[in-house]
Amino acid sequence: MSQMPVINFDEHFADYMSAWMKEHRNRYKNYDEMEADMPRIYMAFLNARAPWLGSVTPGSYFTQFEDPKVLVDWLEEYCEEGVPVPELLMEQITTVGRPCEKRLLELLKNDDARDEARMTAIGLLREMGSELPKMLYITWQLDRAEKDEMKDNALESLVEMGSQVVQPILQNIRAANPAGQEALLEVLSHFPGTPGVTKLAMKLFEERKDRRAVLAGYLAKLGDDQALPLLMKAAEEPGLRYLTFIEIRNAIEELGGVCPEREFDEDPEYEALRDLDLT
Repeated sequence: MSQMPVINFDEHFADYMSAWMKEHRNRYKNYDEMEADMPRIYMAFLNARAPWLGSVTPGSYFTQFEDPKVLVDWLEEYCEEGVPVPELLMEQITTVGRPCEKRLLELLKNDDARDEARMTAIGLLREMGSELPKMLYITWQLDRAEKDEMKDNALESLVEMGSQVVQPILQNIRAANPAGQEALLEVLSHFPGTPGVTKLAMKLFEERKDRRAVLAGYLAKLGDDQALPLLMKAAEEPGLRYLTFIEIRNAIEELGGVCPEREFDEDPEYEALRDLDLT
């Protein structure tokens, strides 16, 4: 990894803004006026020659560098040092564009890299419209925990890649653990009409009873009324919690059905919401 200077741009902007406010304090009547002027102050900061950058302006500093390895390694160094990654550095990575994609993918594959760096890489690749990490993101879901912020972030990218992700997901989803199948189903739910997806969603709905509220939402998004009998039956099951019932009812109505009525007077979720007048 190259050793580039790790400079805290946020601190320098805070110092610049503080000096600006002292010099122009009579210009503002209140905090709201100052806040409204913040974009102009920031632009002035970007265009001011900075001694701490060797008289280069902050706005042009990172534009001097176009080597993908230098830029992405630099991002990692910021994360290693615990210093906020400058927006200007991330903008330069996206400006350089495609040459940085492979380097960002290498960062994602590095399990020893800090989560912050990898999360930032996911966001940058998504902003760049990159399809390069498609199979990596799908593979990540195959053996995952219920909660995983990084892999959830990757799901957002898969959705934004569009319908091209559908077939690779279908080819891999049955090899995933239950949490992974649900995660990949969330992506597939954005592309209704794909053969076999509703049956898979119904299977998960039957198997993962503790996740029925979420899975009912996916069935609704898929828009296939073949799920109605299953949802209707679930809506009448003994012991069904009120909030889960609400999601099942919403799905039934979304698919054109009429949900059976039932009472929840002794359900603690219903009682809590009734006390808040939300039922």
